[in-house]
Amino acid sequence: MKELAGRLTALDPDAGAAVQVIAYFDRLAESRAGVEALVRGAAILSGAPARLVDPDRLVRVRVEADGTRRDTDLPPDPAWPSAALTPGGPPALWLERADARPSVVDAVILERAAGVARLVLDRTRGRAPLDDPALVETLFDATAAEPARLHAARRLGLDTAAAFRALAVPGGPPRVLPADGAVVPVGRAGIGPAAPVTDLPRSWAAARTALRFAAEGTAQDPGPRVVHADGLGGLALLADLVAAGAEPPPDVRAVEAAAADAPWLLATLHAVTATASLRAAAAEANVHHSTLQDRLVHAEHLLGWPVRTPQGRLRLHLALTMRRLARS
Repeated sequence: MKELAGRLTALDPDAGAAVQVIAYFDRLAESRAGVEALVRGAAILSGAPARLVDPDRLVRVRVEADGTRRDTDLPPDPAWPSAALTPGGPPALWLERADARPSVVDAVILERAAGVARLVLDRTRGRAPLDDPALVETLFDATAAEPARLHAARRLGLDTAAAFRALAVPGGPPRVLPADGAVVPVGRAGIGPAAPVTDLPRSWAAARTALRFAAEGTAQDPGPRVVHADGLGGLALLADLVAAGAEPPPDVRAVEAAAADAPWLLATLHAVTATASLRAAAAEANVHHSTLQDRLVHAEHLLGWPVRTPQGRLRLHLALTMRRLARS
């Protein structure tokens, strides 16, 4: 293939580059690379950011031209060169290159990357499990026999030799995600630990717990929208202590009362708990450092405890976390 690419390059640089692109994605396919590796390859080879979005399978991956993953909620630009995952389907893979006409090489990158991505998604994610709710229920039912869960997994198109994660979203049924972490769900979500298909009920239970820790990501509900059960550690124990819909703990009531007095308070307090310093918190809250100090003085007066000491910040962090756990 290298010799062929060299000969073609001498005759037609675009043709030689296209052959090299095909060989590159063929190697990724042979090595069973994940979706993120494919999007990264498209970005590096094209010299432009690349993104893959598959709403049906909750896959959203964006990689900069230097190979750095940097996802975004902004919608793709229709002017960008794109390719579908299935013939005749909607665009799903884009090269963020609106200032130049797509080249022959761009077209080959999109076609090959999308084709291999489709194979990877079919292998690791299968078709949408919601197509058969009964099979999904069996797959996540801890009381179902293991052969029954394996049968359900095969019928749903899942690779029984691969690992997956359960996804929990508000009011929705369980979903299956690949274990490689290439998925960024939209909105509040909890993601369980990686597990074989026979152990997905355990992952589903952990995902439901993680969902309780997830926030809307708004000014009135600041915090991470997607929470991985793997990252909770000892915090997961709080879920057993704070019942949803029950009377919230006193510190949570103090936070709610303070938030009613100052609309900026919740976002500001979250910035304090989510950053390493007050200057970083000011940048996160998009205010001047002195303004943050004034706000925290007022917040401490409303709450009744300091928030600029290590102990006070821990208390504040727990209060904000319990606030999310206490909601119905």
